[in-house]
Amino acid sequence: MDRNDGNRWFTLGEASRTLGVTPNTLRRWADRGQIPSFTTPGGHRRFLVTAVQALVPTARTRRPALAGTSDHMARAYRRARPLAPRHEPAPWLANLSESERMRFRERGMQLVGDLLAHLDAERGDLVVAERHANEYGAEAAKFGASLSDTVEGFLRYRKPFIDQLAALARQRRLDTREATALLVDAESALDRLLVALMTGHTKS
Repeated sequence: MDRNDGNRWFTLGEASRTLGVTPNTLRRWADRGQIPSFTTPGGHRRFLVTAVQALVPTARTRRPALAGTSDHMARAYRRARPLAPRHEPAPWLANLSESERMRFRERGMQLVGDLLAHLDAERGDLVVAERHANEYGAEAAKFGASLSDTVEGFLRYRKPFIDQLAALARQRRLDTREATALLVDAESALDRLLVALMTGHTKS
């Protein structure tokens, strides 16, 4: 099929492969009117080649930066307010002084900054973030947090982080493939940080 012929049509499979999305995603876009299509008498979707090509992003040598600085991105994440605190703090947390709690919060935001630097266009070194996660786990153990408590605290921030990252991707106008790659990278990096956190706790 000549993709430069404006009067020609893509099948569902051809259009989805061209755009780098699944057929189900493309069906949803068509149902919402986000891309013109028609259905043949046999029930098959067809998409105008020029309409599909208009949605293909211009080739880029690298993913756009998510924000001006990692500090800016960390502030945006803090505004998301991950989850409301529990009515009763965990016993180990309740026994910490205010300065000790502040140190934990600062370590947590340091991890956020490390991770954002890794995911941003410059692709910072995740080894630094893993070392900080390891230290965080060790310090949690020192103050009496169980491994379960430590992992729970990490997971409490994981979903809001991913949600905020998706919002940042939309704000920076990442295309579908760039946004998908970003979220896959984030999930993989978070897995590595969780392992480092648990290793630090168990070795302390």
